[in-house]
Amino acid sequence: MNPSDRTIVHMDLDSFFVSVERLLDRRLEGRPILIGGTSGRGVVASCSYEARAFGVHSAMPMQLARQLCPEAVVIRGNSASYSAQSQKVTEIIREAAPLFEKSSIDEFYLDFSGMERFFGAYRYATELRQRIRRETGLPISFGLSINKTVSKVATGEAKPNNQMKVDRGFERGFLAPLPVQRLPMVGQQTYKSLSELGVRKIQTLQEMPVDLVERVLGKNGRSLWEKARGEDRSPVVPFHERKSISTERTFDRDTIDVHRLRGLLTAMTENLAYQLRRGNRLTACITVKLRYSDFDTRSLQERIPYTAADHELIPKALSLFERLYQRRLLVRLIGIRFSELVGGGHQMDLFTADQERLELYKAMDQMRNRYGDRAVIRASGLEARTIGRSNPFNGDPPPLLANRRQ
Repeated sequence: MNPSDRTIVHMDLDSFFVSVERLLDRRLEGRPILIGGTSGRGVVASCSYEARAFGVHSAMPMQLARQLCPEAVVIRGNSASYSAQSQKVTEIIREAAPLFEKSSIDEFYLDFSGMERFFGAYRYATELRQRIRRETGLPISFGLSINKTVSKVATGEAKPNNQMKVDRGFERGFLAPLPVQRLPMVGQQTYKSLSELGVRKIQTLQEMPVDLVERVLGKNGRSLWEKARGEDRSPVVPFHERKSISTERTFDRDTIDVHRLRGLLTAMTENLAYQLRRGNRLTACITVKLRYSDFDTRSLQERIPYTAADHELIPKALSLFERLYQRRLLVRLIGIRFSELVGGGHQMDLFTADQERLELYKAMDQMRNRYGDRAVIRASGLEARTIGRSNPFNGDPPPLLANRRQ
């Protein structure tokens, strides 16, 4: 299909965590709200539009946010509630959209290409948005255009709780007057590099020679330049609940050493959690597998609130292991799998850990990025190295995007 013939809708739940809290307590309507760690070293995961008016933003230290907005209601956040509401919206979209991608807990891309001749895509998207609002009570915005980038930017312009259509052929003109930070690929470092060239508006980037942009931004330069001009060929990737990453270990000699089995499971869980964070992903389902010496294979899984945090995943994995390991026979294989993956890891983790823990994860992950996946391992996981004659992993678990779907 010609890229200009596509119809892509981007839907985003407005201030999602805040909106869920207001569903649970209507007294919060209209009040400034801060969601995140409530300790002295906590971090803001999300805030209401009323709080943003005071200069508060996501990832800000909670202590500073409370100084800027002392009348704000501070809520620690409940990942189980957010996961449940996200699932409700997902099911509604699944019924209505022939092809959709769940890019994060509160963000979706829908491919309505070809629907103009049957329903009228903009009208259909409008009806879907109204249905989501009616059945969940959550505010949601959408943008519609010929590609994912322009639709996402249009959603941002439509917020809060509204919608926008960018007609075919007007993509470049729509983007031109907007600040360059509105482009999805422009983070803090990229914006700094562009600012040094005097680039503040998307139009300036549109008019620059692509070779210059590539020299400044490297391999991502051409892609950003194309997106600034309203060009984006990336497809809507079908959402599969069972997309997963996993790792398992077959022992050289079957073992019944429960202490070391727990250590190995800890190391495997810790490594997969790092793979999630590296790919900015979250998991909502964890599975532990055991194969005994007689080749009897058992597994146990449990749905969990979306997370990518070691301190939440490791206890859950060990709990599943304790429930699963009942035969007390020699174990031939142990494995773990995370499934139902979505994007948006950073934001979800902000309210499950204080600033100190977040900094610790960041430091550990930086060491792993530089020196390898097993550069940092918990003490309990180190003992797993003594099982059999090889390391805990049959080779490092592959990068997140290279793992098989199960």
